[in-house]
Amino acid sequence: MAYRKLGRDNKHRRSMLATLTKQVVENESITTTETRAKEVRKFVDKMITYGKKGDLVSRRKVLAFLHNDKATVDKIFNDLAKRYENRNGGYTQILKLEERRGDNSLMVILRLVSEEKEEAKPEKKEKKEKKASKKEKEEKK
Repeated sequence: MAYRKLGRDNKHRRSMLATLTKQVVENESITTTETRAKEVRKFVDKMITYGKKGDLVSRRKVLAFLHNDKATVDKIFNDLAKRYENRNGGYTQILKLEERRGDNSLMVILRLVSEEKEEAKPEKKEKKEKKASKKEKEEKK
């Protein structure tokens, strides 16, 4: 099969995945089990991709999946779509924690990836240029 059943029937699983997707979008980070996180990641990426499309059909699909939660849909289409406009997929990351005490299942943090600013990269080049200019000054002496 192409998906995990997570020990639930179809309606319960779909509702659980929609709720976890809403929580990831609203809070930008959740703590859950590894199998749930791997399954929810697919839906979060799909919702952000719909947000990047920005058309009416995409908005209706997101509304239908997220149980008509308009605040979450607005955040997807207005904030997250603009944040990830230059990124082609991979909007989430999974950070492993420790096993849960009761049933020994691996707990993870599922969070949205924060975009690195492009301004940080030229600073490194400036430092290299400064070092090169210092060496040139020393050679001239």
